Amino acid sequence: MRFLQSLLACIILALSTACADEAELNTAANQPPYEFGQASRDGIGKFYMGREISHVMGHLGAGWLERPTRVREERTDLLLNNLPLAPGDVVADIGAGTGYFTLPIAKRVLPDGRALAVDIQQEMLSIVERRMASEGIENIDRILATETDPRLPPGTVDLVLLVDAYHEFSHPREVMQGVFTGLKPGGKVVLIEYRAEDPRVPIKRLHKMSEQQAIAELEAIGFLWERTEDFLPQQHFMVFAKPADAASQGS
Repeated sequence: MRFLQSLLACIILALSTACADEAELNTAANQPPYEFGQASRDGIGKFYMGREISHVMGHLGAGWLERPTRVREERTDLLLNNLPLAPGDVVADIGAGTGYFTLPIAKRVLPDGRALAVDIQQEMLSIVERRMASEGIENIDRILATETDPRLPPGTVDLVLLVDAYHEFSHPREVMQGVFTGLKPGGKVVLIEYRAEDPRVPIKRLHKMSEQQAIAELEAIGFLWERTEDFLPQQHFMVFAKPADAASQGS
């Protein structure tokens, strides 16, 4: 009898320990891996995988996005021409701003495709709406996102474009989980960021990202890095994919 009691006690203790360990692991897994510290001049003092997150450029900076020299400085024409677009695609431009890329994308996915202008600032979406009316473009849906959720319809998007926006996300992990959910299996993410590896790129440090850092952050969500191309003068053109056999929810 004492042996059975001892054995039962050991089993209960083992089960309790295992449950406690599992609960601890689940709690840790559900905690966003952010750290907080002294903010630098251009940062918010919040760190993700060792990278300090930068301040957001507000709608008052809209004129800089539409500057006449942008095509020459950044070769945005090459960027657009190298996007994997096809008629009928659903393309989300996250951090759409003034619609600099959203509007030409909308034209390129006609006749049946749609562009999604996603931004957390209603002022930016209002600019997109005015430009749509001015140019007679009707196949753009405007989505007011939050800092944690891009609000993409699950499993509906073929391509997500992020141009010089990701480094400003205050909750990058949550946003990219939303992107993962919104993409169709096999859907692509094109991430454009100024090259941190190149000191000649005249952009503030926190507004640049290295290829290594970007790959680490997106692979942590479950994306597969496909390639990085550097045909742009100042920016990485990085392509990621949602696995073709993935469920809608990110890791």
